[in-house]
Amino acid sequence: MQLNSEIITTPPRASATVVLLRDEPQKGLEVFLLRRHTDSAVLGGAYVFPGGKLDEADCTTEVHAFLDTSAQVLHSTLGEPDLPLQTAAGLYVAAVREVLEECGVLYARLNDEQALAHGAGQRRLWQQALNDGQDFSQVLQGAGLRVDTQHLAPWSRWITPVQPSVTNKRFDTRFFMAVLPQGQQPIHDNIEATDSVWLSPLDALTRYWAGGLSLAPPQIMTLVSLLSHACTASVLNLAKQQKPPLVLPETFDEEGVRNLCYPGDPRHSVQQRAMPGPTRLRFVAGRFEPIQGFKEFL
Repeated sequence: MQLNSEIITTPPRASATVVLLRDEPQKGLEVFLLRRHTDSAVLGGAYVFPGGKLDEADCTTEVHAFLDTSAQVLHSTLGEPDLPLQTAAGLYVAAVREVLEECGVLYARLNDEQALAHGAGQRRLWQQALNDGQDFSQVLQGAGLRVDTQHLAPWSRWITPVQPSVTNKRFDTRFFMAVLPQGQQPIHDNIEATDSVWLSPLDALTRYWAGGLSLAPPQIMTLVSLLSHACTASVLNLAKQQKPPLVLPETFDEEGVRNLCYPGDPRHSVQQRAMPGPTRLRFVAGRFEPIQGFKEFL
């Protein structure tokens, strides 16, 4: 990764990220990671969770008519009183749309059916329609689909600092946890993503430390937050009990080294921790790592 030192004064762009989870027999909890195309303007070559920017169309009444839950309920689950209702609902729409676009997984039901069961071939057609520029509301209406929000559990909110360290863009990203629907398998689209892998949080961090995976700080810290969970039920149970923590990283340079600190760090303006794991990462040899090494992840 290349270090950025530019100060960005524009407001962060709202976005949504979905951490796909599954319970793998004899392996336990696993997460799905996509490798962004090396030409991508944001985190090119890095492994990320599916997600993307909130579009204006995601916040319209046209697409919200296909939601299974009211905007008021979705607004409450995010725990952000000042967030407009339409934006709150739009973030759920963006999460579902982006997962379908990027890896062909769909959280939606045909009419009022209970199961999220759709054939792979049909999902690829809907995925292609989105990638060809068709509005999500048109896809939903044409297929008789209703967006399922019950599988999306808000986990955290990350706001890029004014001095982004590995990109020259700022985002206000809501992270959602979601169990992979039964009968569906994610496949990277070979457009925005060129590779994909299922790994336990520990294996992903171990590969990162060994140089086999490139990860950005939000992905690193999200994986750390999952280390104590043995199964998807444990993750979802915590998500239901907690208010999604707000993480506003703060950057500073010390002895020529970029530091990224989180709430709870002595150098951060907020002294209460927002999440488990290290409170500071340093940019060394092209990647971010804790001051005391890998053991700080555990």
